[in-house]
Amino acid sequence: MSNFEEKASSSSTFLGYGFPFTVVNYSTSGSYVSVLTWRWGNCFGPGVGKDGLDVIFKVKEGRRYSASAHTAIGNNEGSLVLGGKVGNVFGRAERLSLEYSRGSRQSTGYNLTFSKPIFNELSKRLTVQGFKSSGEYLLSSFREIGRGAYVDYTFPGPLGLQSLRWEGVWRELSCLTRASSFPVREQCGHSLKSSLKHIFARDTRDEPVCPSRGYLVKLSQEFAGYTGGDVKFVKGEGELQLNQYLFWDIVSINQAIFEMLYNISIMVLFSGNFLGAESYWAAGVHLYSPLPFNPGKGRWGDLFRMHAFANAGNLCNVNLDNPNFPDQLRKLQENVRWSYGAGMLLRIGRVARFELNYCIPKAAQPTDSIVSGLQFRVGVSFL
Repeated sequence: MSNFEEKASSSSTFLGYGFPFTVVNYSTSGSYVSVLTWRWGNCFGPGVGKDGLDVIFKVKEGRRYSASAHTAIGNNEGSLVLGGKVGNVFGRAERLSLEYSRGSRQSTGYNLTFSKPIFNELSKRLTVQGFKSSGEYLLSSFREIGRGAYVDYTFPGPLGLQSLRWEGVWRELSCLTRASSFPVREQCGHSLKSSLKHIFARDTRDEPVCPSRGYLVKLSQEFAGYTGGDVKFVKGEGELQLNQYLFWDIVSINQAIFEMLYNISIMVLFSGNFLGAESYWAAGVHLYSPLPFNPGKGRWGDLFRMHAFANAGNLCNVNLDNPNFPDQLRKLQENVRWSYGAGMLLRIGRVARFELNYCIPKAAQPTDSIVSGLQFRVGVSFL
């Protein structure tokens, strides 16, 4: 009850300025809690002074068993998700859930997840999950089947949310067609990954899909091969997003993403198959504004936004064992790809958004696949 008591205490301080009452709503593990702090004057009990307060907890217990069927939207893919959930399994706010998903691009998956609070604090949570997933990657001409499990401990830190995770995955790769390139075929077969991962996230945005204020900082480090398995690498990722309201409902979004991978030998393009690279960075500047003349303002018009953007990025392979490592990083500054464009987006609640843009690539490499003109995409987070 420490979390609830803290909220009631903050309400009491607020009431000291003469407000009649304060209501705090809290929802977790399928339960709904309303904390009502009432004005002084009618309080009873031992030790209650003339300025005492009545604190009333109204609890509505949620369903222990529930089932759901909904759609989920990822980046350029939609999925049908069927699931079931058991809440408060052992009476300590535990949660057990089972989900099955099938995507629009031949991807399938299911997972069984168990989570519980740690040290009786709802903000600290231990999660254990077993999963199986499969998907086809047409641009790289391979099919992937992953079976695995992870153990995750999430807790709040002084600067943001922290997560410590162990993950084990048995991965099976196979060629998608007979025309798959030889580097793809070399990677086919079975592999076992055991990794330790740390994730830091600080998110002050007012909403995740079309934010107008706040920022997002997300950093992750993954170390594979040090706890077993036949895959060994060190991977670092980072994402920074800054959102700023300008004027006339125009919002500026600046975003940067970078990633570095060590001890994995891959190429950019071979025989028409995209194989990625060990390091990359990407950045973008976006301007969002309401529709011209603000039709439907305060109603359906708020779901649409005009959109102008400029994106840039690059990728290359690096060798961290090379003493001239700074010189290798300069490769990321050479021959930068960039493009710009404009269009319109439709926000679907706080879940996803649709975009229709006209794109103009301005700089590219001979191995890039360039698509100019009208482009449609759907997802949650875009550069």
